[in-house]
Amino acid sequence: MQMVDGIYQHLLAQTAQLAANRPRLWSRDFSSAASYEQSVAANRERFRRIIGAVDQRVAAQAPEVAFASQNEIATTSRYTIYAIQWRVFAPVTADSNGMMARGLLLQPKDPPLARVVAIPDADCTPEMLVGIEPGAPSQAQFARRLAECGVQVIVPLIINRNDRFSGIPGVGMTNMPHREWIYRMAFEAGRHIIGFEVQEILAAVDWFERENADRRLPIGVMGYGEGGLLALYSAAIDTRIAAAMVSGYFQPREGVWEEPIYRDVWELVKEFGDAELAGLIAPRALIVEASQGAQITGPPPATDGHKPFACPNGTLKTPSLENVKVEIDRARPIFKSLRVENALQLVASADGSGLPGSEQTLRAFLQALGAGDVLPPSAIAPAKADPGYDSSSNVQAQFNELVDFTQALIRKSPDVREEFWSKADASSIESWKKSTQFYREFIWSEVIGRLPSSTEPPNARTRMTIDALGFRGYEVVLDVWPGVFAYGILLLPKDLKPGERRPVVVCQHGLEGRPTDVADPKVDSHFYHHFGASLADEGFVVYAPQNPYIGEDRFRIIQRMGHPIKLSLFSYILGQHELSLTWLSAQPFVDPERIGFYGLSYGGKTAVRVPPLLDGYALSICAGDFNEWVWKTTTVLAPQSYLLTKEYDMYEFNFANTVNYSDLANLMAPRPFMVERGHDDPVSVDEEVAFEYAKVREFYDKMNIGDRTEIEFFNGPHEIHGKGTFAFLKKHLRWPA
Repeated sequence: MQMVDGIYQHLLAQTAQLAANRPRLWSRDFSSAASYEQSVAANRERFRRIIGAVDQRVAAQAPEVAFASQNEIATTSRYTIYAIQWRVFAPVTADSNGMMARGLLLQPKDPPLARVVAIPDADCTPEMLVGIEPGAPSQAQFARRLAECGVQVIVPLIINRNDRFSGIPGVGMTNMPHREWIYRMAFEAGRHIIGFEVQEILAAVDWFERENADRRLPIGVMGYGEGGLLALYSAAIDTRIAAAMVSGYFQPREGVWEEPIYRDVWELVKEFGDAELAGLIAPRALIVEASQGAQITGPPPATDGHKPFACPNGTLKTPSLENVKVEIDRARPIFKSLRVENALQLVASADGSGLPGSEQTLRAFLQALGAGDVLPPSAIAPAKADPGYDSSSNVQAQFNELVDFTQALIRKSPDVREEFWSKADASSIESWKKSTQFYREFIWSEVIGRLPSSTEPPNARTRMTIDALGFRGYEVVLDVWPGVFAYGILLLPKDLKPGERRPVVVCQHGLEGRPTDVADPKVDSHFYHHFGASLADEGFVVYAPQNPYIGEDRFRIIQRMGHPIKLSLFSYILGQHELSLTWLSAQPFVDPERIGFYGLSYGGKTAVRVPPLLDGYALSICAGDFNEWVWKTTTVLAPQSYLLTKEYDMYEFNFANTVNYSDLANLMAPRPFMVERGHDDPVSVDEEVAFEYAKVREFYDKMNIGDRTEIEFFNGPHEIHGKGTFAFLKKHLRWPA
């Protein structure tokens, strides 16, 4: 737990340091608006990529009226309300349907003054925001008020935080908010629920822009809570948006890891705070309203058969007025340098906790759009024109659209990976090693997240803790980074002769495990069967590291903290192993050319993420984890899916489009690689394991090194079998000599 706490503190320090270093990632040219736009274009594109707003939208199309009973669902003397849907994406694959967005259109009866996408919080439906269903206070119905002012308004449906549809019907349901359910699978595919909803908003902007061919009007976005996030992000990406209003959201973002996990954006904080996004909106208008924010204390309670698999931490509360002002003050110099200081406005009640969409805010927003600043008296909310209209089915339909589109992306991902790996040259061992250096660097930096190598003197400390018949065991502690150390147990056979250098097997425990589970002969875990101690009895030097996946959600927070600064749990594990290898290789009893790796479960995850990237490992054995990993993390068709567990730490941004387990295993080549798999291991099914391993076998065979890879299936559960793997170690580590 000291190790986990040290990483926690290191991440806090890294977050502060990287946030302070943000200016180095920007090269703003304030000499003109055009020069400024060009100077921040690369930052804008990076932002688009990390929120997953990367899919090509269809050409602008007019929304379809989606309520069959009659065209309009409500009307007033000033505007008419239509239930609409509009296409966002074309089908990804032949067996998919693309994606639609849903919401309401408020069409003024007089020629409109402006066009606005009004975005509610996630738990506020479009119908609530226009007042035809209860749920939003009359003063906060800003979509209705905009329509009363003569603005053409589209209100998109935003996926809510309910858990009704989160799960696999007939297999298992969870208490994940709908947003988390979609976030998990989308994150693996390099997408995000945030990016999907930004694209829905921009598809509405596409239609507005098409309408502007006949009569040009300013386009704006206005959002509250989750809608405030989406308004800010949409305006930061799309320069066609003339003005944005963000309510109940704007503040420093270094603590995003404490917010719900569906706001987790890979490398966000490294380059972008809310002030930097405001800078991407400049010189266009941005109105920030300090208002009462969405109040979220955690996921829905696990009831009615929904199991407690949601990420348990993550809260939302009203941004303090002080914090809003701090972030505004960071953004002001950008607007001032562009000579548009008045384009950035802060509107707040006395304490910044009023309802969103105040009269002052609406006036400022309309004025920024050039639509005047005179508000007519607020009218009574419209009544439904047809009492048969029911919006509840829209939520499930929109949820299903997002899930189906993401699953189509997953089905397409093997083609994307094939294209990604097209420059890897497998014509010879030497060309493979040379051409895949780029891929090793890319995976470490872009998928896992790379820390600099150890910055501290190792300051190795050891003490003997095990005295068995054939070996002695020593605890080892090595300093890696300030406050972060590596720890493990080293087993030395008693028959080691002076000057003799022996092979080493690094034996890695799994989830919630300890080195003693592996190395102490007195500990007989039903998973590990002290396989490290058994290998020491065979004469190997053995090292059993402690990996930091221990402490339930305490260690998973490492993933939450790391993602926004482009780090992960394995960023730390790789650094610990890199230093441990250096230390081991320097020991007089170790042959540095014969250091192998053998890990079970989470240790098996380590087996495909660490040895392929660290040349110091001579071979790797993955036990109880090798999988068609993309399937495992994203499938909505099987009980083995990680979507049906609490292990949100499994998700790695854009993994599906860059690597799968066979690709990682192939990076071991020409070094040996082996898989150990129990038929009854519930982690996966034999068919999926065999399918993914077949690609490894074919690759090694075609490289004429087929004798360097094996798979052993055995009758047993999730455990170390230790038969074929021991023979594999003896063969390829040449022991006995």
